[in-house]
Amino acid sequence: MRVCLFRHFGAISKLVYCSHYQSSKFRPIQGAILDSPRSATPPLDDQHAVERALDGDLDAFNQLVVEYQRLAYSVAYRVLQDQDAAADAVQESFIKAYRALNSFRGGSFKSWLLRIVVNSCYDMLRSRKRRDTDSIDDDAVDQDYASHMVDATEGPHAYAERMELSRHIEQGIAQLPPDQRLVLTLCDIHGYAYEEISEITGVPMGTVKSRISRGRGKLRDYLLENPELLPSTLRPKHE
Repeated sequence: MRVCLFRHFGAISKLVYCSHYQSSKFRPIQGAILDSPRSATPPLDDQHAVERALDGDLDAFNQLVVEYQRLAYSVAYRVLQDQDAAADAVQESFIKAYRALNSFRGGSFKSWLLRIVVNSCYDMLRSRKRRDTDSIDDDAVDQDYASHMVDATEGPHAYAERMELSRHIEQGIAQLPPDQRLVLTLCDIHGYAYEEISEITGVPMGTVKSRISRGRGKLRDYLLENPELLPSTLRPKHE
């Protein structure tokens, strides 16, 4: 993934991606860019970063971009199931967030931002006018996410089986409807509570719980119906 930095050129706000990371296909925006001065001050908390950004401090908004772009991309990719579309959705969402900062009323900036990301993803899905039928690439597992799950004590075989299982879980998630993919990603991958997911998605908590339950059930059925996809140690035992 690439770190994106926010710039302002005249009346047009743009994002620039740099500092290459391995997993994602973020693309740079073409066009004239004016660099903002770099600050040596320590990181701000979200609320202060927002306040500074509202006062015209682009470095403060850059801090928010760098802090949350991986999370935003992870959610967008699992909803859209397309790397380029997810990168576009994240880019559009940060621009929307910057332009709408004066509407932020405090609370969790992360949840506020993710709601913008979710809405951008749904806008893209609606514009397609059909369900995405692209196959899942071999590198569909989010390597940035997977790298945080490494257990230094596990052996190579256990690690290989865990990565294989992750890949097939991603394939199963890809078969779910977008609304179930979204809540399952927020709950089971990123660890959000039901209340937070309700706030992010804008749907009642009962609907959130129902979608998570249906999504988990469909994912379980997918894995059980395709036992050959599972590592040998996790395949159902037959009498």
